Amino acid sequence: MRRARLPLLSELALDGAGYVPDFLSPHPCGPSPTVEEELEQVRCTPPERVLGELEALRDGRPQSSLAGSELPEGVRRAMARGGAHVARQAADEVRRYWELAFAPHWEAAKAALDAEVDRCAGVLARHGAARLFNSLHPGIRWADGTLHVESRFRIARSVPLVVVVPSLVTPRPAVAVDATRNKVRPPMLIYPVGDKAIANTIAPAAPPAEMAQLLGPTRAGLLTALTQPASTAQLAARHFLSPATVSYHLGVLHRAGLVARARSGRSVLYRRTPEGSRLARSR
Repeated sequence: MRRARLPLLSELALDGAGYVPDFLSPHPCGPSPTVEEELEQVRCTPPERVLGELEALRDGRPQSSLAGSELPEGVRRAMARGGAHVARQAADEVRRYWELAFAPHWEAAKAALDAEVDRCAGVLARHGAARLFNSLHPGIRWADGTLHVESRFRIARSVPLVVVVPSLVTPRPAVAVDATRNKVRPPMLIYPVGDKAIANTIAPAAPPAEMAQLLGPTRAGLLTALTQPASTAQLAARHFLSPATVSYHLGVLHRAGLVARARSGRSVLYRRTPEGSRLARSR
């Protein structure tokens, strides 16, 4: 098993109470940022912000096990070389961690996250913000014009905007609040995606035998998998097929009127048409 050398991240992760300097988890730069774009944001964090967040960690960030004590030696050495050096080292270590821990699973994970974003968009468009917030997690509740988040930190702020970010790794809701003097970034609400949503997206149900006989097993499996919109790459990763094979079969389903396609950012997403959904539900 390969092990990554992550001296800076390892020492910051010793703060088991939950606070991680905010520059390590930048606000999304768009609706579907790439890993490279997020890493570049970490790398280009203003030096004064990096040092300020590390100083806040040492000097008394709430619930931090490092509060009121000296930072670990590796962190202090990196800080001595300046905030820009810390940002570059952090970005390099996050990349190494990503390549070992997340990259092999990213297509399936991104499919689950995209499905959750599409679900949220539908709830927001049809029922409004209150229904959306109340659908995210039991620890998140909208009532009487106020958003309540169960957290170990006590934060009371009136803000016009909240960035909502689904996560497959956080065990509970978390809020990242801009600690800088100007407070230019809106709070970021991070919440765990439910196990059911992940299971339905990563491991779709097997198609009915009758539909497999009618369409062929590959096309039937792809049609059954489209419980949420997905791209060719996502379906290829989930079904262990080449993108070219998936593209061919989706083309057949599209010409038959069973799936529709539409561009979303850099991707083309396929979704079942009403006719496709009726066929997928048939037994």
